Amino acid sequence: MVTRRRTRAIAGLLAGIVAATVTLPAPAQAANGTIGQRETVCASDLFVRTQPNGAWMGTLYQGQTFLVEGPHSGGYVYGFAYGYINRRGWVQDGWFC
Repeated sequence: MVTRRRTRAIAGLLAGIVAATVTLPAPAQAANGTIGQRETVCASDLFVRTQPNGAWMGTLYQGQTFLVEGPHSGGYVYGFAYGYINRRGWVQDGWFC
């Protein structure tokens, strides 16, 4: 009798854990920019540079946008940074929603 209760309790607990895990929202996945697309920044901040790994010229913040013009080079991508910057530059690729 005790074994059945324990088995039912464990089964109920496991069902609750599975249900809670399935209903949790998935974390946002960052992606590479697509040339020709105006992408939204997923990172909390993203530095705009004069060239790949070059001098800093401004910061894009989460929710601001970047028009990917290309090319891709060494993990960076060239384009137009909207928001506070409003000029062309390079950003690290892979931080777009």
